[in-house]
Amino acid sequence: MDSTRELEPPTTSVCHVVALPYPGRGHINPMMNLCKLLSSKKPEILITFVVTEEWHGFMGSDQKPHNIRFATVPNLIPSELVRANDFLGFVEAVNTKLEAPVEQLLDRLELPVNTIVADPYVVWATRVASRRNIPVASLWPMSASVFSVLLHIETLEQKSHFPLNNVSDWGDDEVIADLDLPTVLNGDGLQIVKMNLEVVRSIYKAQYLVSSSVYELEPQVFDNLKAKFASPIYPFGPSIPYFELSKSPPTNHNYLYNWLDSQPKHSVLYISLGSFLSVSKAQMDEIVAGVQNSGARFLWVARGDASKLKDGVGDKGLVVSWCDQLRVLCHDSIGGFWSHCGWNSTLEAVYAGVPILTCPVFGDQILNAKKIVEDWKIGCRVLKKKKKGFDEEDLVTREEIVQLVQRFMDLESKEGKEMRERAKQLRETCQGATAKGGSSDTNLDAFIKDVFHKTIK
Repeated sequence: MDSTRELEPPTTSVCHVVALPYPGRGHINPMMNLCKLLSSKKPEILITFVVTEEWHGFMGSDQKPHNIRFATVPNLIPSELVRANDFLGFVEAVNTKLEAPVEQLLDRLELPVNTIVADPYVVWATRVASRRNIPVASLWPMSASVFSVLLHIETLEQKSHFPLNNVSDWGDDEVIADLDLPTVLNGDGLQIVKMNLEVVRSIYKAQYLVSSSVYELEPQVFDNLKAKFASPIYPFGPSIPYFELSKSPPTNHNYLYNWLDSQPKHSVLYISLGSFLSVSKAQMDEIVAGVQNSGARFLWVARGDASKLKDGVGDKGLVVSWCDQLRVLCHDSIGGFWSHCGWNSTLEAVYAGVPILTCPVFGDQILNAKKIVEDWKIGCRVLKKKKKGFDEEDLVTREEIVQLVQRFMDLESKEGKEMRERAKQLRETCQGATAKGGSSDTNLDAFIKDVFHKTIK
């Protein structure tokens, strides 16, 4: 199926943009949000959003502007990899199996492509664009701090001060801590670092860098990047659907919003540990028992473990398989967010002004958690640091979780009041950036002007 036929090109279109997201939820969402913002700023832009047939099945019913259409490529990635059983195998499949179908799709498009907006984890996108003389805007889907760390590591590696031929060459874990490198935490760490360095190198080949972050959240990092990076950088974030909050909530979740409406202000702990990797089963058992024993009101978004969680919830808890997370976080009854600290979830919590219990597992989540707790000071840690060697889990017990949750949700404590005041300040900063004339709004206008000035007047 070629789903480009679902929408005829608007006759007023003067610019055709192709969006190439990496096929993962944490990458597709910020790309779609950027596309929606572009389409609202310039309705005459036609955006062709390229996804696999499987992802089109997930997203095909989603509401989108008239000038955004889906185009599909075949499901060449084995389904077991899609389900995260083999992370590195999935990455390899994206790198090797999707390039040819996307090239064939580009050749079939009825309008010439003016610009490709690509996720840098689609490392071959710049290669494909170069062969067609199409400029590329690279959308970095994580924090600017993570990008800065990867640039720093690449510099060290180029100078041969940071050998990548053996994990043992990295020295002790103090080196990793000093670099804030969040990836070398398991047996696949070396391969993941190499993968990320390849991603960074692909960004050098792009003509523009668009950041999903907000300038005011990481000002020093952005200033340093702009001084070092040749391509212009446009922080347009938060790359979350804040522009859709004015719409009515989904009617099929009325029971959820009715339950939230019945809870006291700031009394509910919202829990969502992500859609990809999670904590171990042993740690999850302790978390479930600790939350249930804490006496706190909670709303838990759980996928596989939903049935087990519902046992013993009582009238203080609600377990659902999905919700509109940003809308829920902005509800007055929410007083805290227990999160895996994916970047999208982090931005949503900041935008809503909600403090965070950090429970990172993998990749950039660990650096995001550090930013939440140490830099922004709007959260607390849940998990303990792993013991030397990174292969022994130090469980947080249910008794410790009871105390942690009770302290975190205490609205009257000095610590709680200060944390919530800082979260409120960040919310105002973040929402100010997206308002008319704010930094993100201005950067998006500059991006449109700089990238599309030859075709959009």
